[in-house]
Amino acid sequence: MISKKVCMLGAFSVGKTSLVEQYVHSIFSNKYLSTVGVKISKKSFNIDGSDLTMVLWDMEGQDIYASVNMSYLRGAMGFFVVADGTRLETLDIALSTREAALGKVGNVPNYLIINKSDLISEWEITEGKLAVLEESGVKVLRTSAKEGLAVNAAFEALARDMLAGENHVR
Repeated sequence: MISKKVCMLGAFSVGKTSLVEQYVHSIFSNKYLSTVGVKISKKSFNIDGSDLTMVLWDMEGQDIYASVNMSYLRGAMGFFVVADGTRLETLDIALSTREAALGKVGNVPNYLIINKSDLISEWEITEGKLAVLEESGVKVLRTSAKEGLAVNAAFEALARDMLAGENHVR
């Protein structure tokens, strides 16, 4: 069994915990509880013939004035930065957090998740902005933790990217 530490990063109330809960337990709650520090969850599964355990570090939200506790990133083999499609300012936080995380852990597999695609008519983050990011090499995914849209696919994409870098014997 291969174990991989994955960090969930981003601003307050973008859906990091909801994404983890949807992925690990297939549940969604409308009750918002701010994560303090870090909450760790695990999910074991088989992907492309490899048994993998993702150890998910759901880190407390950041605001424009705060920075990620970089010690939490130690040992991360991949990460997600999450933004709320309905709040443009969360994209700036996600992008600055992504750069800081890459500086700490190196060029590990990572994705920018734009969450709340169930509210796409209310999005402030435009497809044009996302296209520019994608052209610059940022891997962008659109999810809805509430409806479960593309949540499993996001975690599976990261798992495949992490395993592609593995030099392990099966």
